[in-house]
Amino acid sequence: MDHHTVAAISLTGICLDVLGGLYLAYDLLGGKHGPLRLLTRAVTYSIVFGIGYALGLGLLFGIAAGVTTGITVAIELQRTAAGQEHYPLALEAFFSAIRAAGFGLGLYPVVGSRFALTFSILVAAGQVVAYSRGLRPGIDYSASLRPRFTRRQAWGTVLRTVGYTAAALLCSVLVQQFQQDWPLAIRVGIVTGFVTTVGISVNPLIEYYADNLPERRMGVFGILLLLCGFALQSFQYLAALIDLRVS
Repeated sequence: MDHHTVAAISLTGICLDVLGGLYLAYDLLGGKHGPLRLLTRAVTYSIVFGIGYALGLGLLFGIAAGVTTGITVAIELQRTAAGQEHYPLALEAFFSAIRAAGFGLGLYPVVGSRFALTFSILVAAGQVVAYSRGLRPGIDYSASLRPRFTRRQAWGTVLRTVGYTAAALLCSVLVQQFQQDWPLAIRVGIVTGFVTTVGISVNPLIEYYADNLPERRMGVFGILLLLCGFALQSFQYLAALIDLRVS
């Protein structure tokens, strides 16, 4: 096992411990008027996107892309849930850059810095264009107990899949590694499209529970996060005990 993977697992455990502590301190953070509703969105979306990306493109990619996507999407949907207008395009471009950086960071160990940087730039630019055309995370917003996937959301998913695939293929050509990288480019597009579809479909449920989650359940959720964090942090020591080979 690569030592970067072990470090990523331990770091994830630390983050989960911090989040679990925040949930247990719900009352101290202002209750319903505190920041935990936003935090609930950020954690949930990060987990949903992170698991999807990790299964399709590896653990490091899942962590990098999942966290950056989850946090930025949560911030935007928090504003939509409050009935406010979407953020100015300049700020949406900043969110796009953060998500693109997460994708680039996740791809970097596999494809190198030139590919990762070029891909991030192309993806960020494409997202800004999509924002300018009205395609943003809050499109057809709904908070309910039923999954939902509208025609406009489906169209946005198709464009995202095609755009990410095209960006990855273009990077393969630009860095002159097309023969080696084109299968990865196709996989990036397919995984992105699939994860986006799942994320949009469960979006109404996440939004509903983010605004209606009982205080006691928040405490239970905090305990579960702490336990998961402890388990992930312990992995490095378990690896040493069982003499797991780390390269």
